[in-house]
Amino acid sequence: QLIESGGQSVQAGGSLKLSCQASGHSFSNYCLGWFRQAGLQREGVAVIDSDGEIFYAPSVRGRFTISKDGGHLYLQMDSLKSEDTGMYYCAADYVSGSWCSLGARLEYWGQGTQVTVST
Repeated sequence: QLIESGGQSVQAGGSLKLSCQASGHSFSNYCLGWFRQAGLQREGVAVIDSDGEIFYAPSVRGRFTISKDGGHLYLQMDSLKSEDTGMYYCAADYVSGSWCSLGARLEYWGQGTQVTVST
């Protein structure tokens, strides 16, 4: 079970840190990612593979930082923009290589945490 936290309303230019905890598991050897959904579209925001290689969506590169620590996955979000508004989900799967990407359909998902950025 994946449990996200940290979402809230914030002013543009502000920062938030999202957390995702794996209940009863560590994240060793897993592909992990943060995805967001605004309306009907879900997009990959940041992914980290089991070797620590990281991929960011162009729209967040330089502003967001994904990291992991044992059974926690984090997303530090700085310089937030209104277009960052959405429901943020963490996801995980026991895949590697090209199967771990921003477009991956990972197996395990959390319930999501809402981020709202206002101008």
